[in-house]
Amino acid sequence: MTSTTTAGTTALTNIASLVTNDPSLGDGTPIGLIQDAAVVIDGDRVVWVGESSKAPATDNAVDAGGRAVIPGFVDSHSHLVFAGDRTQEFNARMSGRAYSAGGIRTTVAATRAATDTELSANVARYLAEALRQGTTTQETKSGYGLTVEDEARGLRIARAQTDEVTYLGAHIVPPDHADDPAAYVALVTGEMLDACAPYARWIDVFCEKGAFDGDQARAILTAGAAKGLHPRVHANQLSYGPGVQLAVELDAASADHCTHLTDADVDALAQGATVATLLPGAEFSTRAAWPDARRLLDAGATVALSTDCNPGSSFTSSMPFCIALAVRDMGMTPDEAVWSATAGGAAALRRQDIGRLTPGARADLALLDAPSHVHLAYRPGVPLVTGVWRAGERVH
Repeated sequence: MTSTTTAGTTALTNIASLVTNDPSLGDGTPIGLIQDAAVVIDGDRVVWVGESSKAPATDNAVDAGGRAVIPGFVDSHSHLVFAGDRTQEFNARMSGRAYSAGGIRTTVAATRAATDTELSANVARYLAEALRQGTTTQETKSGYGLTVEDEARGLRIARAQTDEVTYLGAHIVPPDHADDPAAYVALVTGEMLDACAPYARWIDVFCEKGAFDGDQARAILTAGAAKGLHPRVHANQLSYGPGVQLAVELDAASADHCTHLTDADVDALAQGATVATLLPGAEFSTRAAWPDARRLLDAGATVALSTDCNPGSSFTSSMPFCIALAVRDMGMTPDEAVWSATAGGAAALRRQDIGRLTPGARADLALLDAPSHVHLAYRPGVPLVTGVWRAGERVH
């Protein structure tokens, strides 16, 4: 592969197959696949896509060498502000112990004890790890501090490194409020929210047995919305519950996990604007039942894939790994899984500028050492991402 590094327009040519996620292009499918393609970048934007033979003249050129190009992955659900390690918990779970929300307390203790420098270095490490694997947009959450000071500093640290930041003071009720959860909800919706809102775009709640019930979740999300934070919901992961219905009712951008769904839940997601974000790394790491992506897609719901990168239940930053799981165990086709990991993630963040490669989109793309995006599922575990551009700049 050859390239030049001077300023101006740049064409990536000799692309075997290009995923645009624009059904008006290429083969007319939802991923808008163009064979023998080229992409032209000007500054931080895509300005042209099409067949390589029709590419306009540019200042610079990159020969893709007959490889595939896809939009950069959009990971719309992760928990990167943490310290400590839960290897022992994982080992015990793989030896037969069931997963529950309680393990979060271990990470809370370690995160509270960590310095700002340590937490910031951890966030940078996992963002860089994800970037090398093609993730060009990363949402991340607080939720391992659970005090006013620790939640605010977690969000401040995250905001310094990514724009998509979520306030998750309502991750669990911490041990110091175990006897008075109502007081903790009051804190999350009051002083803690006031301290955290300036750093966040989103507010999230773990609506689940052992965490927060429907009434508590509604109060938390409504308070956040009043402060300008848009809702997201950890919904229906461990059991059937009110999370999905609440997410749709409050116009949450995303209901995340969606492992245990009634027909009414599926219908609500299909009829509303809330994206069903599936997190197969969590099921892999907890040996839980897989979410039924096929059921959601056939009903007409919008589905996203994300890593749920966190130290307890899904310690992976690999979107390709999640794509492979979704294809193998959740009923998705390779095309659907790649769309969900790119355009689906963008929808879950209510973004129009990412997750696609069409004129006007941000120039976020990944070059695969393979002739087709299908290889992401066909060759699981193989590091296929060989080049990454973010906002027009080659960063890997």
